[in-house]
Amino acid sequence: MDLHLICPSGANPRLQQLLNRVLDGRNVKVYRNAEDLRDLQNKKLLFALGLDETGLNFEYIKILARLRREPCLLDGSTAGLIVDGPGELFTKSTAAELAFAVNQAGCALVGRPLVEATGTLENFRIQAQNLQTDLRGAYQAAAEDLISRLFEEFHPKKDPELLVLHASSHHTSNTMALWEKVRGRLGEGFTVTEIGLRNGTLSDCSGCPYTLCLHFGEKGGCFYGGLMQQEVYPAVRRCDGIVMLCPNYNDALSANLTAFINRLTALFRQTRFYDKALFAVIVSGYSGGDILARQLIAGMNMNKSFYLPPRFALLETANDPGQAVKRPGVDQRLDAFARTIRSALKA
Repeated sequence: MDLHLICPSGANPRLQQLLNRVLDGRNVKVYRNAEDLRDLQNKKLLFALGLDETGLNFEYIKILARLRREPCLLDGSTAGLIVDGPGELFTKSTAAELAFAVNQAGCALVGRPLVEATGTLENFRIQAQNLQTDLRGAYQAAAEDLISRLFEEFHPKKDPELLVLHASSHHTSNTMALWEKVRGRLGEGFTVTEIGLRNGTLSDCSGCPYTLCLHFGEKGGCFYGGLMQQEVYPAVRRCDGIVMLCPNYNDALSANLTAFINRLTALFRQTRFYDKALFAVIVSGYSGGDILARQLIAGMNMNKSFYLPPRFALLETANDPGQAVKRPGVDQRLDAFARTIRSALKA
């Protein structure tokens, strides 16, 4: 299968050299400008974005506008991302912005879809040590690995198990109300496990030394034990997909959901989650649902390696209890989100 490279004009020399090496011998079609983006459904896509010293690429801005304007532009495709910048800032935030736009345009992202190159390449220090190479060698190895994984398929299951995580009250939560509507639309063939992470049930990660975290992770646990070790870790291992129910608190994930992502590190030390899909229900009282979606992409897809199905998140705006399920058009959006889960997980 061909690889479709979307590399906005203005790629810096280091990025271009990398692409010349890792794409040598492959059948590649290249797109440089927003106007070139056509016939990109059901393809394998690699976005390679070179930033300037201000963290911008003006042709990328035009491509971003097309992605946001045309919600079916990339239907059925799967993507990975390379972002290369001359400084230590903007690479990851730009990648999260791009990933969300790509996903909203109908494209899946493989687990750990981002190869990020900061100006110094210091973010590859550990990988270089592990591979016994220099920083540029680690950069190239990461890009080669990403391209290889782009051609691996995510496989639905006959009887998928879904883990639903929340930190909300059933009685007042718009997020929970929406999830109940989605669950009722999933139909037969799913095993659903719901776990509440309410106040007092989950301690955040305290940043144990790497060797200590690895030691407990290899035994299937965590130094701090508790609900995370007793219920959440086993459920994460079993599940084929996770639905995170995320009310928007001050344009950030709630403390307990953030703690869950942080505490996954111990389990992540000994396993990857490429074969598990991430979904989310995000409800904002006023605005900002896209901010939480990007946080989930950064934390769970880019860092913890969960597969990101197309249009992974249901995003709604509601304030008063019960308002979310009464919004205009919500039934159609609920139907579409339930189909997204079934399509990704159910064989």
